[in-house]
Amino acid sequence: MAEEARDEPLDALDARLLLLLTDEPRLGVLECSRRLGVARGTVQARLDRLVRRGVLGGFPPALDLAAMGYGLTAFAILEIAQGRRQEVARRLADIDEVCEVHATTGQGDLLVRMVARSNDDLQRVIDEVVDAAGVQRTSTAIALSTPIPPRVRPLLERLLDDA
Repeated sequence: MAEEARDEPLDALDARLLLLLTDEPRLGVLECSRRLGVARGTVQARLDRLVRRGVLGGFPPALDLAAMGYGLTAFAILEIAQGRRQEVARRLADIDEVCEVHATTGQGDLLVRMVARSNDDLQRVIDEVVDAAGVQRTSTAIALSTPIPPRVRPLLERLLDDA
C-alpha cells in the first residue's frame, strides 16, 4: 500500500459514513446512501477506498464476551527474552482466551488482554501464557469494570468538527 494513500486524511463524508456504520454495522450500501443523502455509487466507492487504505478492516459483530461465558478480563505484562517477541506472539495466538497482544515500550515487552470463565480458569490461561518459551516474567491485573469500552466515535466526531 502506498504510504501517501494511508496518510490521506478522512473527510466529513468518510466520518459520517463510519459513524453510521459504527452505530449500525448491518446497514447496506443503499440504506447508507439514503441516510447520508449521496449516491449509492459514492458510498460504495468510499467503502472500497476505506478498505483499500486499511481504515475499515471489516464488519465483525460486536460480541459480549461475558454473555458468552467469559466474564473475567485480565491484562498481563510480559517480559520476554531478547529476540523472542515473534515466537512468543505466535504461541500466544494459539491460546484461544488471548484476545489481543501489543508490543510495548516501558516496563514490559508485550501487553496481553485475555479472558476467562472464572479465577480458576484464569489461572489455567496464565499458566499457558507463562509456559510459552521465551516468557521470562509476567505481571497480571484483573479488570474490575470497563468504564470506557473500546471506541472510535470521538475521533470520527472530531473530523466532523474540523470540517
